[in-house]
Amino acid sequence: MAETPAARRLTRADFRFELPPELIAREPTAVRGQSRLLAFDAATATLRDLRFDDLPELLAPGDLLVRNDTRVLPARVHGHKASGGAAEILLERILAERRFTAQVRASKAMRAGQRIELPEGAVAVVLGRHGELIEFELDRAVGAYFEACGEIPLPPYIGRAPAPADRERYQTVYARARGAVAAPTAGLHFDAALFASLAARGVAVADVTLHVGAGTFQPLRSDDLDQHRMHPEWLAVSAATVAAVAAARARGGRVVAVGTTVVRSLETAAQGGALAPYEGETRLFIRPGFRFRVVDALLTNFHLSESTLLMLVAAFGGREAVLAAYAHAIRARYRFFSYGDAMLVAPAAPAGTGT
Repeated sequence: MAETPAARRLTRADFRFELPPELIAREPTAVRGQSRLLAFDAATATLRDLRFDDLPELLAPGDLLVRNDTRVLPARVHGHKASGGAAEILLERILAERRFTAQVRASKAMRAGQRIELPEGAVAVVLGRHGELIEFELDRAVGAYFEACGEIPLPPYIGRAPAPADRERYQTVYARARGAVAAPTAGLHFDAALFASLAARGVAVADVTLHVGAGTFQPLRSDDLDQHRMHPEWLAVSAATVAAVAAARARGGRVVAVGTTVVRSLETAAQGGALAPYEGETRLFIRPGFRFRVVDALLTNFHLSESTLLMLVAAFGGREAVLAAYAHAIRARYRFFSYGDAMLVAPAAPAGTGT
């Protein structure tokens, strides 16, 4: 399915490409599903330039589409310290009704006991530090407060402040489980009409939940991939989804992951050798050399140069072939990143047969 490790160990630079800035999608398409779709078949080394609403024709009756039903929180709030200095809080995870962890942007490091005054009279008190994250206690319910007062945390490469429309467009139509601070962006292309077309085609649907953390945007700090440690993200794969995968296998269908978060969810839940229900954290770092056990095809957006997400796609479709597909996408003026276009990757071998 993916390349075997080369004699020379891969480094961060092996996943570098140059992207013209104008190809970064800073706005969503006017209507969901109007994006483009690059169909990439690794077995035949073919590329086809299509529209996203062509997707049902690329799937077969009996296939199973697996989605991530996480819901993005309005996770960013702006406050100030008692000294008057600005402090921006980006929620990472809700720990209890009034406790949470967050990334903080401020002029000086946060200290235990320090108070951050927030909009609507809210106060967050620093409890301690967990690596790069700060733990806070809020004087009211965390989830309800951020829903009311937070702003949608658009990725930094969008390069603009969030607009009211982003509350709906930076969210999948099937988002259910509140907890992410970044969208599972491959799912942003789907609307009700497309799901109706997939159902008519005989394509089944199942869900997992992975709450995407802000660490998904953090760059690798070392050229040596062995030195990189993934940020933890919480996920759940239910018994119903495990059964849906087994049923798809029994009828000869493929498991098609909608996005890299679904890949990480399913492959984490299969690390014991077979897919099983799972709930907990994952730090799974998927890169070339990884053996896929569950996923047979991957629907994904175009990712940042040298990112762990690009490395996952390269593990799935082959590094050189995926970078060649990216080069084609750049020449063909595809739109990149969260609000950009999509790619459907069919690997050279089915799940469980490659490394």
